[in-house]
Amino acid sequence: MNQSYKAYTAALVANLIFGSSYAAVKFITPGYIHPFALNFVRVAVTLSLFWILFLFKPGKVKFDRKDLPRFLICALTGIVINQLFFIKGVSLTTVIHSSLLSLGSPIFITIIAAWLLKEGFTILKAIGLACGVGGASILILMKDQSGTASNMVLGDILVLINAISYAFYLVLVRPLMAKYSGIQVLRWIFTLGAIGILPVGLPYMLSTSWESFDFTHWVVLGYVAIFSTFVAYLLTVQSIQLIGSSATGAFIYTQPVFAAIFAMIFTGEYFTFYKLVAAILIFTGVYLVNAKKLTKPV
Repeated sequence: MNQSYKAYTAALVANLIFGSSYAAVKFITPGYIHPFALNFVRVAVTLSLFWILFLFKPGKVKFDRKDLPRFLICALTGIVINQLFFIKGVSLTTVIHSSLLSLGSPIFITIIAAWLLKEGFTILKAIGLACGVGGASILILMKDQSGTASNMVLGDILVLINAISYAFYLVLVRPLMAKYSGIQVLRWIFTLGAIGILPVGLPYMLSTSWESFDFTHWVVLGYVAIFSTFVAYLLTVQSIQLIGSSATGAFIYTQPVFAAIFAMIFTGEYFTFYKLVAAILIFTGVYLVNAKKLTKPV
């Protein structure tokens, strides 16, 4: 298998894992474990695995203290806010809603890049933004009858904040990715992010009724902690190194598809007409704001 096929396979598998993680999270939280306790487990396991990996692959570039403020901001936006709001949001809303709203990240990335990096903002991008906002508004305002959401509006808003925070992270992390290896960046970001996540999640983890877990719950917890974070992030980094960030980022379109399939099979959700309209608007918005980028390798 040549390098391109390896990269495409890595990107596709990473997004399959990301897409399936919505249903996995929904399966165990909040019924069996509090969302913040799940955050604790997820970050603690991933952090441990990254530092174990450090023993085998320490990195060639030494950590520069001048980059610490940027690492801290990336840890706040990419780990603390992203992880806490994502898990909590998914626990309150539906899998399909949360996966479609998360797809708004590329739209927010374009807006934030235009603001912080002074990248051009065209009429086409403005139309794309309007489509994305329209699709997100439909999801937030319309009621879902699947019965899997306890507070859909709040959950949708939290997932949307997560998407905005993650967009900030992806813009701010670019200089670090250019200077260090992807694994080095993720290791330090998770290390700094753990400072914010672990104290918040520890009380909830200690109060979790672990005796109520059966074999299936432990398997799902392990999947969320190891595969949907550590493995998926490594596969994404590998893909970016081989085919670039734009080509890798295009695979995000597959996430809602995978999420919807797993949601309909395992959580009893179903795809309605208003979800289709919202999905079309969001997909159109993502395409329009990235139309020129998709033709340029990065």
